[in-house]
Amino acid sequence: MKNLVIVFLLVFFSGVFAQEKLQVGMKASDWQFPDADGKMFTMESWAGKVLQINYVDPDESELNEPFNEAVKKAIEVDSTISRAKFKGFGIVDMKSTWKPDFLIRIIAGKKAKKYKTTILFDYKAQLRKAWGLAEDSYNVIILDKNRVCRAIVRGKIPDSDINKLVQLIIKLQNE
Repeated sequence: MKNLVIVFLLVFFSGVFAQEKLQVGMKASDWQFPDADGKMFTMESWAGKVLQINYVDPDESELNEPFNEAVKKAIEVDSTISRAKFKGFGIVDMKSTWKPDFLIRIIAGKKAKKYKTTILFDYKAQLRKAWGLAEDSYNVIILDKNRVCRAIVRGKIPDSDINKLVQLIIKLQNE
């Protein structure tokens, strides 16, 4: 009986203290991560902007290129997404890769230049754990100006959803 009570208490308290996985409609918890130069960023670094956060295992860095290319086109060619109202950036899940830090920084630097963006580094997988993101994958999170999650994809974005997500960003920036 004593063992049963202990098991019950462990199960109960583990549920109470467990962090809930980020879902559409939930306000995202804040975080703080450095860029390659050690400068610290939080979501408030881009206050008032719609955010597209790419949380990426470096081994999967190409998984959602079609989506990123569509967003880039909407910014640079179509002018339907405004850099003044939107910020897309990457956070590298350093804990989920075997690649050495120096190589990841080279890859991240190329991505940052290509997309004219910022790349941050999560060395302890803190955000993956806090938001319940997929490990060894590529996660895309879209937050509105109030930091409410409006879309989250854990893994590859289906081709049929790419335009829907771009349209969501356009809608959110105009609210």
